[in-house]
Amino acid sequence: MRADGFFLVLLAYLAGSCLARTKLLVLLLDGFRYDYISAKELESLPGFLEIAEAGVKVDYMTPDFPSLSFPNYYTLMTGRHCEVHQMTGNYMWDQETDKSFDIGTNEDSRLPMWWDGSEPLWVTMEKKKRPVFMYYWPGCEVEILKVKPTFCKEYYNYPSDKDFSTAIDKAIEVLSKGTADMAGVYYERIDVEGHHYGPWSAERKNALKDLDSALKKMTEQIKKMKLENDINVILFSDHGMTDIQWKQKVVELKTYINMSDIMKMMDRGPVVNLWPQNGKTEKIYNSLKEAKNMQVYKKEDIPERFYYKKGKYVSPLTLVAEPGWFITESMEKLPYWKNSTGEAIGWQHGWHGYDNEFIDMRGIFLAYGPDFKQGYKAGPIRSVDVYNIMCNVLGLDPLPNNGSWSRVECMFRNTANLARVSMMERCFLAVALILLMLT
Repeated sequence: MRADGFFLVLLAYLAGSCLARTKLLVLLLDGFRYDYISAKELESLPGFLEIAEAGVKVDYMTPDFPSLSFPNYYTLMTGRHCEVHQMTGNYMWDQETDKSFDIGTNEDSRLPMWWDGSEPLWVTMEKKKRPVFMYYWPGCEVEILKVKPTFCKEYYNYPSDKDFSTAIDKAIEVLSKGTADMAGVYYERIDVEGHHYGPWSAERKNALKDLDSALKKMTEQIKKMKLENDINVILFSDHGMTDIQWKQKVVELKTYINMSDIMKMMDRGPVVNLWPQNGKTEKIYNSLKEAKNMQVYKKEDIPERFYYKKGKYVSPLTLVAEPGWFITESMEKLPYWKNSTGEAIGWQHGWHGYDNEFIDMRGIFLAYGPDFKQGYKAGPIRSVDVYNIMCNVLGLDPLPNNGSWSRVECMFRNTANLARVSMMERCFLAVALILLMLT
C-alpha cells in the first residue's frame, strides 16, 4: 500500500474513533443516605449489588452545605461550592427585586437570576453541540445562560416508579441511537418516604426495593442491547437523611424574638434565613444567641468550611440547627396531622439540611461501564468531585471548579488516559496532523 493510501485508511479510522464517543447515563437519587446500601443492606438488593460488583462504589459522598436538594443539585453538575454557583438554598430571596425561589415550585424559580451563577454540565454539552436528554431533572426546564437541553421532561410532583422506569428506557434508547450523548434521570421517592416516615421506616425500605428492581431491569436492558462498551452509568444522591422528633426537638423562634421585627424569613428546619427589619439585626442576633440547640451566625461569621457565606442570596442572619432539631416560627405553623381526639399524631419523621459533615447527611456514588474499574471500593468523595468524573467520561475539559481530582482518578481503568486534554481534541489533533502530511 502506498504511503498516502495508508494515511487515508488511518485518517478514516481516526475520524470514526472521534465520532464513536462513549455515552453517559446519570441517575440522581434524591435523599439516598450512604448506609442504605451498606454491605449488609446490599445482600437483599440484587440491582445495586450487581452495579457495585461491576463498577465503583465509594464509601460515602459528603454533600455541600447546606445539605439540601437544590444547592447540591447544582454543586454536582458544576463542581462548585454553593457560594460560587449561588444556589444557596431550597428557598431564597432577593431583597433588591423582591423575588423568591421557593424550592422550584413558583414561576420566579425559573428566572435565570438563580441559575446563571455557574454553567452546569448539560449547558456545556449543548454549547459543544452534544445533545442532552433530561427526565424530571430539576432545572432542565430553565434557560440557563441562554441555553436549554435538547430535551427536558419537566419535573412534576412527583414522578412515579413507572415514570422512572419509562424514563430510563427512553434514556437508553436515545443514547443507543446517538440522539443524545448524555441523559439524566431524577428519582424522588426515596427522599419522600424518608421525610414522611423516617430513614429506616418500612415505607422507605419498600421504596428502595422497588428502585432496586428498576435498576436490575436497566442493567439487563443494557446487556440485551449489547451496550456494555458504549454506555457509562453513574448514580449519585444529593444528600442523606436523619430522624427528627418534630414535637420534642423544635426551636420556636417566637419564644426568643418578635416576628414583626423580621422583614423576611425563608425556609424552616435545619437551616433558616432571616432578614431583620432595618436597625433590628443586632437586637435579633443577641436574642437568638440565647436559644439552645441551634447556632445563629451573622453573614460574615459563617464558618469558612461551609463555603456558603459569600453567596449572593445569603441572608444577614443564618440559623443552623443541631442534628435532629427543627427550627420554625412556632409549632402552630407546622402542618401536622391530628387524630379523632385532636391529638397531633404525625408530620415529618426525617429531614436533611444540617451541617454537611454530620454523618447522616452523607450520600452515595456508584458508577460502572467501560471507563470504570470493576468491583472497586473507593474512599470517600465530596459532591464537588462528581463533576470532574462526568467530564472525564464525556471527554470534556472541566471548567474551573472546587473538586479534587486526586480523590477520583483512582476509579478509572486506564489512568494513562486521564490527560486534561479531551479525547475529542486528541482525535482531531491526530486527524489534522495526517491531513498536513498528505498535503
